[in-house]
Amino acid sequence: MKLLRYGPKGQEKPGMLDAEGAIRDLSGVIADLRGEALSPEGLRRLAALDPGALPKIAGQPRLGPPVAGMTNFVCIGLNYADHAAETGAAIPKEPIVFLKSLGALCGPNDDVVIPRGSTKTDWEVELAVVIGRTARYVPEAEALDYVAGYTICNDVSEREWQLERGGSWDKGKGFDTFGPLGPWLVTRDEVPDPQDLAMFCEVDGQRMQDGSTRTMIFGVAKLVSYVSHCITLHPGDVISTGTPPGVGLGKKPAPVFLRPGQTMRLGIAGLGEQVQRVVAAE
Repeated sequence: MKLLRYGPKGQEKPGMLDAEGAIRDLSGVIADLRGEALSPEGLRRLAALDPGALPKIAGQPRLGPPVAGMTNFVCIGLNYADHAAETGAAIPKEPIVFLKSLGALCGPNDDVVIPRGSTKTDWEVELAVVIGRTARYVPEAEALDYVAGYTICNDVSEREWQLERGGSWDKGKGFDTFGPLGPWLVTRDEVPDPQDLAMFCEVDGQRMQDGSTRTMIFGVAKLVSYVSHCITLHPGDVISTGTPPGVGLGKKPAPVFLRPGQTMRLGIAGLGEQVQRVVAAE
C-alpha cells in the first residue's frame, strides 16, 4: 500500500493511493496514520479494504507528512561510504545518531525556507524508515518486523550552524521546513530489499545526487536495532538513514549551496518524488 495524508497544514486527513494513482479518503476508517493504524494488525486491516469503495478525492490536494504523532525524528550521519569519502571523513565505526527538530517536519512539496543570514543551506536525499510498533532493545535479526514502511526525507542542512557554530549537528538540521517527508508511506511488503534502491536529487534540473542504498555503511535492520538500544521508538517515529554523495558541501572545486528561487526534485525508486521551492525567510 501507499498511504498518505492530504489537506491544509494541521488539518491533514489520512488516505491511500488506488491502482490508478488517485487519492482515496481513509478518514471514515481511521482517525489518522498514527499509533495503532501503523501496527502490523492495523496495516492488515487497511490492506483488506477495497480502495474503490472509499471516497475519491478530486484534484491534487497538498500532501502532508505521511505519518502523524511522531515522537522521535532520528537521523543518521555519514552512513554512505561514498558520501563519507567526498567529505573526507573516516568511515564511522558505529552509527552517528542525531535528532531533527519536530518543528522541521513538513510536507514533501512544501517550500523550504532558507534561514536568515544563511549562505550554506544544503540538500540531502535520504531513505526514511517509519516505525510501526514500539521498539526497545530490538535484536537486529528482528528489526524489520518493527518497520511499517518507507518514505523519502530531504534532510535539509545549514552547514555553518551544523559544523562551524560549536558542537551538535542538531543546530544545523532543525530549522523550520528542514524535514520534508513523503509523499507516501510505502508499506514494507512493497519494498523487498531496502538495501537496493536507486535515489537522486536535482537542483534546477541539474542532477546533484545519483546514488543507491547499496552503499550504506549500516543497513536498515542494523539502524533500527541500534537506535532502539538508546532511544525507545514509537509508532510513527522516523529514522532517516543518511545520504549518498553529491551534497553541496562536497562539490569540487568549491561547495555549492541553495539560493532563493531554486527548485529541488528528489526521489527514490518505488517511493515517489518530492519537489520543493526554495524561498528566503521573511
